[in-house]
Amino acid sequence: MVITDSDLPPLAWVGGWLATGLADVTSDLSALDSAGFWAVVVTYEREITCARFDDVRPVPLPGLRPRWPWRGPALTDWTSSMDQGEYVAAVDKIRSYIAGGDVYQANLCRVLSAPLPDPARTDVVGLGRLLARGNPAPYPALVRLPRRGIHIASASPELFLRRRGSAIASSPIKGTGRTADELLEKDYAENVMIVDLVRNDLGRVCEIGSVAVPALYKIEAHPGLVHLVSTVSGQLRSGIGWSEIMDAAFPPGSVTGAPKSSALRIICELESARRGPYCGAIGWVDAERREGDFAVGIRSFWREGGELRFGTGAGITWGSDPLLEWQETELKAANLLAVASTRSDRLLP
Repeated sequence: MVITDSDLPPLAWVGGWLATGLADVTSDLSALDSAGFWAVVVTYEREITCARFDDVRPVPLPGLRPRWPWRGPALTDWTSSMDQGEYVAAVDKIRSYIAGGDVYQANLCRVLSAPLPDPARTDVVGLGRLLARGNPAPYPALVRLPRRGIHIASASPELFLRRRGSAIASSPIKGTGRTADELLEKDYAENVMIVDLVRNDLGRVCEIGSVAVPALYKIEAHPGLVHLVSTVSGQLRSGIGWSEIMDAAFPPGSVTGAPKSSALRIICELESARRGPYCGAIGWVDAERREGDFAVGIRSFWREGGELRFGTGAGITWGSDPLLEWQETELKAANLLAVASTRSDRLLP
């Protein structure tokens, strides 16, 4: 009998928890307020997959064994939904919208894709282990639901939502450079605009007066770059569940723009590819404990048919230099594409 990727058992590795024994799958976010441990993927287009698992235990990522060694695409095979000229022109278009008062900031993204050398014998667990070695991140995740067509390996650096009972927090990233010295005034302006947006989003579901900014402009180092990170927190109103939280905060402000409604319209006009899991939310919920973490689905790879895909983008403001914004998207992608393009004939120890 020939084993292919469609025969692999469902699993999720989120928040350091290995979840197996798939018990239920639903698109209803209210299920997250019922019972059980759930792995959740919400695409940027708001396609929702909530998967409840019966067997959940803490397992370090090296404890997971992929079915096959990872064989990624050739590094030269990656293509982009926008080339440099198209991206620069789109940045100029956003700047014209800013000049006209339509928007203050909009996140402009492109999707990279490359053919997998052997799609039927590809296990994202192998890619996840490579990412943990080559691009460690605070919010890594793996979700493998073959019958749902979901194969995701994420090395996200960004916390979208953290809930502990009635306490909720979000830590948007805005501002990227190779070093802290390279961060520009524009990066700090981007960050504070998105902090204000997130304060407004959480204010829709939190007690009046409880929304605060306990951290502003924290510099975090990641492989090959640094980010500006802030934190917004609040106390949820009584009776607020995950569906209401997502209605208020999704899509994440850091990957849309401000005002969010205008940014979403401009993104739809200028981007030619669906973002899918990229810029969505990937995470876990323990319904009984009323706890959960969601990462923004950046620095994430996913399967679509025989291709591996990856998204990269930048926040555009009036102060943006179009070529520098393109270079920022290149910087964000470079190390991760190199990791994903690894080919091996043996399993990692």
